[in-house]
Amino acid sequence: MSYPKLRALQTHEAFTAHLRAIGVTLPMAAAGSGFNALAQPAVITDGSAGTLRAANRFVALPMEGWDGTADGCPTELVQRRWRRLSAGGAAIIWGEATAVRRDGRANPRQLVLDDRTVGEFARLRALLAPDQIAGLQLTHSGRFSRPDGRPAPRTAYVHPYLDPLVGASPATVLDDDDLDALTDDFVRAAALAREAGFDFVDVKHCHGYLLHELLSAYERPGRYGGSFEHRTRFLRRVAEGVRRRSPDLALAVRVSIFDFAPRHADISRTSIGGYPYAFGGDGSGAGIDLTEPHRFFELLEQLGIGLVCTTAGSPYYTPHIQRPAYFPPSDGYPPPEDPLVGVARQISATAELVARHSALTVVGSGYSYLQEWLPAVAEGAVARNMTHLVGIGRVALAYPELPRDVLSGRPLETRHLCRTFSDCTTAPRNGMVSGCYPLDPFYRSRPEYSALVDLKARRASERRR
Repeated sequence: MSYPKLRALQTHEAFTAHLRAIGVTLPMAAAGSGFNALAQPAVITDGSAGTLRAANRFVALPMEGWDGTADGCPTELVQRRWRRLSAGGAAIIWGEATAVRRDGRANPRQLVLDDRTVGEFARLRALLAPDQIAGLQLTHSGRFSRPDGRPAPRTAYVHPYLDPLVGASPATVLDDDDLDALTDDFVRAAALAREAGFDFVDVKHCHGYLLHELLSAYERPGRYGGSFEHRTRFLRRVAEGVRRRSPDLALAVRVSIFDFAPRHADISRTSIGGYPYAFGGDGSGAGIDLTEPHRFFELLEQLGIGLVCTTAGSPYYTPHIQRPAYFPPSDGYPPPEDPLVGVARQISATAELVARHSALTVVGSGYSYLQEWLPAVAEGAVARNMTHLVGIGRVALAYPELPRDVLSGRPLETRHLCRTFSDCTTAPRNGMVSGCYPLDPFYRSRPEYSALVDLKARRASERRR
């Protein structure tokens, strides 16, 4: 089934008429009303580090880079991305996914923060403006670890649908002692991030990676599975360790607040008659229940963690709910719904959480698909207290200046707007460096661009056979 491209819905009337036709409501600001809410400063309160003051409501979101060195250091390509983000005007630069140890890398070029690389991270932090809040996302990729380019999964539990995708088995499940040791690695990496000058670290709980998977470890025995208290033990241990070792470092969490069954899984064949592996799911594999995400937000409040970013699902098995797109990556699937449905789903779920957790400063995500309509919806969401800050992800690869242009009242540079071609996923998954090949002339001039075009043509031909 095909859906209209957003660039064809150029007028407010056309766009809102389409929203009504598909039964979607988005919090749009009135045409010509300006962007006063997005321009307002925001205060983030951390239970240990005190307050951070954001100059506006835009956040450059963390994305996994595929362009570091073999030993995990930033390259000139990484530095270029950070310089562009700094000049783009977002108040918070939420630095990209960085492994706390080498076996947790999602690709062989992902950044790693350790004693050997900390100096390079300090130089990376120095590329940002002094008044920008700088964070770093700390991660272990779990079942999606590929430190040498081949699947090398380390899992939280046996998963009947996801294990076959990566060659996981009971032997790849980390035991409780392994997880205890890994919490120490997160605490150590957080201390190095503070040494490098970062204001906060994100203990990453999203997108199917290890800590997100622990949240759905309902059937795992031992200290890290079963009850909600056990499934959140990892976060509590890391928070306690960071507070002891780096009390002036703020903590944040990016979390998938709901998840669906993998698109390849036929759950109707299961004897259980549902899908019991989704944190924030309703058990069907295709619905939301925010009971446990509310408990998780309550835990963040109790731990004094003041900053949280909402997202959903996983780019590996449910990308349509995580980053709605018109064009799938080469190893993906066509959108099963109008991508605007996915955008609205994330905004609505985030709004429900914001309404009940006033101590937290919440960053919403999933906005890139909105393209020309991103500023109006972002303004509407902030003005109506459906989110406190708005995160921009894919769109920042080719158009990092979007926050600056919106806040200054300049027209959008529409030639740079992300059209969700998904080449920023297709290219890295096929061994090419990160970047927006269709819209950023810098990447379009690289030799990988021709290889990417050839690859997509071959994949399209194979699908037609």
